[in-house]
Amino acid sequence: MGRIVERPKARQELEDIAVSIGSDRPSAAKKFLAAAQRTYASLADMPELGAVWEPESPRFLGLRYFPIVRYPNYVIFYRPRADGIEILHVLHGFRDLENLLGAERKQPTPVVG
Repeated sequence: MGRIVERPKARQELEDIAVSIGSDRPSAAKKFLAAAQRTYASLADMPELGAVWEPESPRFLGLRYFPIVRYPNYVIFYRPRADGIEILHVLHGFRDLENLLGAERKQPTPVVG
């Protein structure tokens, strides 16, 4: 399996979505998180699986995106790496993605587990 590097911002976004989903049904949040981890693993093994993001800003060059399996409204934004992927954001697809992706650059954190 390829290495998964998850930025703190992406981890926070994923957790926020899970809390929102779980507010009515906690079991749904667990299923969502499990689906996200499976999608991360698939992308780490096949980084070219996601579509290329065609940004207006050149700082997003090389960025790819892919929906979370079984949760197509939630999108993982990542960059392929030589040894896997770096996850930058996990966002709802109906948001203003170009502006949301302008977040500051932080040191990546490996996913544990």
